[in-house]
Amino acid sequence: MKQHQYESKPLDSKGQINWSDDEHEVWTQLVARQLDCIKGKACREYFEGLELLDLPKNRAPQIPSINRVLAETTGWRLEPVPALIDFDHFFALLASKRFPVATFLRTQKDFDYLKEPDFFHEIFGHCAMLTHPAFASFTQHYGKLGVNASKADRVYLARLYWFTVEFGLIQNDDGLSIYGGGILSSPAETEYAYGSVEPTRKKLDVIDVMRTPYRIDILQPIYFYLSTLDELYELEKLDLLQCVNRAKTLGLHAPLYPQKIA
Repeated sequence: MKQHQYESKPLDSKGQINWSDDEHEVWTQLVARQLDCIKGKACREYFEGLELLDLPKNRAPQIPSINRVLAETTGWRLEPVPALIDFDHFFALLASKRFPVATFLRTQKDFDYLKEPDFFHEIFGHCAMLTHPAFASFTQHYGKLGVNASKADRVYLARLYWFTVEFGLIQNDDGLSIYGGGILSSPAETEYAYGSVEPTRKKLDVIDVMRTPYRIDILQPIYFYLSTLDELYELEKLDLLQCVNRAKTLGLHAPLYPQKIA
């Protein structure tokens, strides 16, 4: 198994990261490319959050400035973490309104794709949405559920997170738009999710989502959409662990992707 190749950078006493010139350049290039890519595709709420964050375009941002905006809007803050954290830590952070962020940036070699969520993915992909009350509330609720869930239940909960927070779409009278950070931080996924006729797009049904397998290393063959972000509040009202039990009883859908060859 390939070992994780990146290590998070330390923060100084003021919470600042000593980004290198190369890292500033990578951030600058990534932001320029993705801002151009998501025009007319990301949801209105994402752009509103991006305006609030006012992320720098010519240098990698610093966590304290982002935390000030998150604190003022939804009470969240970023929590610097090592490159990989376990699920216990992940759920506990979300439950306490702390969003884990690995403090490393991809290199030019991995410019187009990186399996591990780096600083660009977490900041550009997710932080704008964390300024939105419904998205922020759902993310915390998800964390609270996961804290006490069994290992088996967490697998089903992970699918809900994957198809909302990471790869969620909105479809309404204004058309199709994107709110999932896994799409918004990837040019290939943005173009595919928004414009391709190949993937399936379905109205989100919680049990359906929990029964849908996914792979992290391919363009997604299926996306689930909401009619409005406020529907995330409705998901909170459901007994999601009961939904997990129902999904277990019904069994998984057949994967819509080719199986890996061992």
